[in-house]
Amino acid sequence: MPTLAVSRGWVGWILRDPSGAGMTTVAALYVDARGCYAGLPDVEVWDEARDARLYDGPHPVVAHPPCARWCRLAGLVEARWGHRRGDDGGTFAAALESVRRWGGVLEHPAYSDAWDAFDLPVPPRVGWIRGLCGGWSCHVEQGRYGHPARKATWLYAHGVTPPTLRWGQAWTGGALVSWCGNRVRSGERRPRVGRSRAAATPPAFRDALLAIARTACPDPCGPVREITAETDAAQSRTHPGQRNPAK
Repeated sequence: MPTLAVSRGWVGWILRDPSGAGMTTVAALYVDARGCYAGLPDVEVWDEARDARLYDGPHPVVAHPPCARWCRLAGLVEARWGHRRGDDGGTFAAALESVRRWGGVLEHPAYSDAWDAFDLPVPPRVGWIRGLCGGWSCHVEQGRYGHPARKATWLYAHGVTPPTLRWGQAWTGGALVSWCGNRVRSGERRPRVGRSRAAATPPAFRDALLAIARTACPDPCGPVREITAETDAAQSRTHPGQRNPAK
């Protein structure tokens, strides 16, 4: 049975193991077997070799489906190399199905073309928005959680209680993922990050995603309050200093 929890100004249901030994297991889909999810207690890792498209429950999920065919450069890649936009082998569709069936959260780059292809709610810059599908979307920058770049990200969550995250723009002087010189002002020197480091999920952001997944309820949880810029500001007045907590 789920346990009601109140934390940092939000209320939700936390799934615990029936034996009382600890948190219910979360399945981390489409992740590196040697990455930040590896070795964590109560986390079941589904890497490329295991093929997360085959996941069939029963745990709530955190999904990181491949984004190369959906990102903002997908059109350029299609025109230059012929890799069709959206041709990801069904990974995004399978991840979305898992999130909707078992509860949890899906992560993709901001402005992902998958949002339009699957008719997901386009998020505002601050707070969550709920779609007709019953799921929630939000925009968050992983730079607020320790990533060296801003790494703007869209989340889609379903069957969970959407919490307040670290909204707002990350430090604008951070590292750049692109190696193109035209991405900075003339004469500006900023650090660059390689592909593997750019793709990595900061531990603090990983923990936030796992916490969202662990609010998944096995039964309908009833209506949840939409968290918008206005309600988030009101919460900040009620809980000063918690709107954008320090890393």
